[in-house]
Amino acid sequence: MLVHREHAIAVITLNRPHALNAVTLDMATSYARLLRTLDADPQVGAIVVTGAGRGFCSGADLGVLNEGAEAIRSFVPAEQDLPDLALRLTKPVVAAVNGPVAGIGFAYMLGSDIRYAARDARISTTFPRMGLVAEYGLSWLLPRLIGTPWALDLLLSGRTLDADEAARIGLVHHVTEPGEVLTAALAHAKDLVTHCAPSSLAAIKSQVYGDLDRTWKAALANTLQLMDNSFAGADFAEALDARSKNRPPVFRAPE
Repeated sequence: MLVHREHAIAVITLNRPHALNAVTLDMATSYARLLRTLDADPQVGAIVVTGAGRGFCSGADLGVLNEGAEAIRSFVPAEQDLPDLALRLTKPVVAAVNGPVAGIGFAYMLGSDIRYAARDARISTTFPRMGLVAEYGLSWLLPRLIGTPWALDLLLSGRTLDADEAARIGLVHHVTEPGEVLTAALAHAKDLVTHCAPSSLAAIKSQVYGDLDRTWKAALANTLQLMDNSFAGADFAEALDARSKNRPPVFRAPE
């Protein structure tokens, strides 16, 4: 794993380019630890995830897959380190999918809130073609992101799709030309950290993912309470003052 900062944006790079960034257990654990560390850092406003070389993440390391069931079981990260961790962070996570992605890499991609893909990226779940099931909670998450029909298509077939089709079905948000995906993802992240209150980003992210399990009535009640709290918040007061004085707002860092 490599990490570098670009102002208030932390960039995590999966760094096994010779293996298309195939994931080892140490990598999976390190990735989760990095996400938690960066989420707790008040100097970080957003996180961008990408891959070194010509791939994003080709899945689990083949060395593990060839060692049998017990080795594969030991590869699965602890529950707190699973790919859905990114969904529980307070800060937005933007994926810059620069090349092939499959398996656990697919789960890492879906754990990101915003997904950019290079036009030459190729995306696959692969699970049924390996005699496996939909892993890491994807049978729950994917239908909620792109709808049940498309989720079934991708999960049952394990087929490979290109970036344009991925965008058409809502799997990725934006497609860029090859070589431009990280720049585009960073620009998106920069817009968020420059113009949006960290408190709002954290609350909205929690609302969206939390409401997936709530009834409409419960979601509405939660929203009304959060609205009431935000009306009295320092960030709202700062935004109003900034507008009245025609200046950029200066929002407070997360506590």
